Amino acid sequence: MTADPSIQRNPNLRNVAIIAHVDHGKTTLVDAILRQLRVAQGEAAAQDCILDSNALERERGITILAKNVSVRYQGVKVNIIDTPGHADFGGQVERVLNMADGVLLLVDAAEGPMPQTRFVLDKAIRLGLKPVVVLNKIDKPAERHDEVLNEIFDLFVELDASSEQLDFPVLYAAGRDGWAVLDLDKDERTSIFPLLDTILETIPGPPVLEGPLQLQVSTIDYSDYTGRIGIGRVHRGTLELDQPLALVKQSGEVLPCKIRAIHTFEGLGQQEVARVECGDICAVHGVEGVDIGDTLAPPAHPEPLPPIHLDAPTISMIFRINDSPGFGSSGKYLTSRHIRERLHKAVQGDVALSYEELGESSFKVSGRGVLHLAVLIETMRREGYELTISRPRIIVRTIDGVKCEPVETLVVDVPDALTGPVIEAVGKRQGIMARMHAANGRTTMEFTISTADLIGLRTKLVTATAGEAIINHRFLRYEPQKADMSQRTNGVLISMETGRAATYALDGLQDRGYFFVEPGEWVYEGQIVGEHCKETDVVVNVQRGKKLTNIRAAGADRKLFVAPAVKLSIEEALEYINDDELVEVTPDAIRLRKYFLSDLERRRNRDHDWTREG
Repeated sequence: MTADPSIQRNPNLRNVAIIAHVDHGKTTLVDAILRQLRVAQGEAAAQDCILDSNALERERGITILAKNVSVRYQGVKVNIIDTPGHADFGGQVERVLNMADGVLLLVDAAEGPMPQTRFVLDKAIRLGLKPVVVLNKIDKPAERHDEVLNEIFDLFVELDASSEQLDFPVLYAAGRDGWAVLDLDKDERTSIFPLLDTILETIPGPPVLEGPLQLQVSTIDYSDYTGRIGIGRVHRGTLELDQPLALVKQSGEVLPCKIRAIHTFEGLGQQEVARVECGDICAVHGVEGVDIGDTLAPPAHPEPLPPIHLDAPTISMIFRINDSPGFGSSGKYLTSRHIRERLHKAVQGDVALSYEELGESSFKVSGRGVLHLAVLIETMRREGYELTISRPRIIVRTIDGVKCEPVETLVVDVPDALTGPVIEAVGKRQGIMARMHAANGRTTMEFTISTADLIGLRTKLVTATAGEAIINHRFLRYEPQKADMSQRTNGVLISMETGRAATYALDGLQDRGYFFVEPGEWVYEGQIVGEHCKETDVVVNVQRGKKLTNIRAAGADRKLFVAPAVKLSIEEALEYINDDELVEVTPDAIRLRKYFLSDLERRRNRDHDWTREG
């Protein structure tokens, strides 16, 4: 980007965001930078995905929360913002890009641009950020860097990039091996330093604007000691700890405020400071009521920065107290008060999340997708909470008097021989194919499908392709609402009694379907113990044991063989259930159950209106 000579810039500072589709190697590339600059040493350097400190991030292999770190290279401080790649956490990407002057766009050299690539690049181009393109995983046998580079350029043109943005530098990298080069044929593949050199040469330093302070909050964190923490960039002036300040809300309201502490990002941690220069990124502690998009400014000049747009939630679920027979067997936090306090804490740190109370014991929780809410539920489960959750529901909006539902772009990548089952499964959910591309033995198909019909589809596609499908989706737009086709077609097997599941009973019921419980596992009346092979629900006795007599049989008893139980994750369970079913979540178990546990209650409420929330 050609620097405007009229604008003074800080030559000793760079703010860079790393953006990419999920699993294209952002966090791994940051690992290489931290190791080679010796920011991460000892135990931290020995582990993979250094920034993914959250246990769920490590288990799932995805970045859930945006992270801020800094490195020093050739006398320049480089603030690096590692962003999530999954569409359900895309709201964080939109906000943190406001803190950057340039972006590293990572693209898998084999897969090419994917749905989230388009989403994050569009946001960066609209903000006028200078891009650096990195073709990562260049060591893959199926890499096709020339074709992918052409696809990236076409994507830039399609997104109406400026001539300066189209003149982007290209690097080829293998983040796992820790190298990046500008020329694959001539340069030595020894270090990540060519990437850092390109950042210093290509991405401009932040402009130094004199005048009254302006700091806009782009990310919210939370501390039990200081409350909400506003993370943002100083856009104008200088932030000092003792100066009087006002909090300018996006609504225009001006509130006096006091800062308890200021932290800047140094290496993998934070450093408490008394002063922050224009252009740097910092964390402000102790400002009550701070929210995304709010501006900190002097009381005499309360000038707000342009508001940050936040996409509305698209999915909601009902969180209820656990009223199953196993209530309280393993959890510590059981009451609605506990759930309310935990949800209140969750929305303090995640503005893409919201909740409202529906009664004394139920809450409507809304988010950006099933995974977004599943991560919250899994976190609560590990903290000792017990609760039951309803089937996910789309949030319908009324636009120009017409009820509209969210529609998404679904991209499925499978081996060529498995395209048939994918097309059939998506077609049954009213998905419309937009394009198909085949290369190197795999086919990439892009569909347009409603969010409601997408619920539960991932499990069906994985099953139909024997785990070979790579599935991604992102929000596209709102369209007039269609009939809901996302209900499960197969019935379920429901436990008749309470007690331990017997091997003898499970063996005799195997021809009815498959089971979610193991022999010896405790189950209760109304619990869903398996899936029926037909469309109807069936009540079964899984506690029935073999009748014993004192007469010996002439031949040996036949051996009992019970197929292994299918264990669903929280995300899979939420997508599996129908309207009249719930997911019971406790620290030691994930169970499925009917809303009404007894068969008599289910018969009485056969005409219950499940569309009514709560």
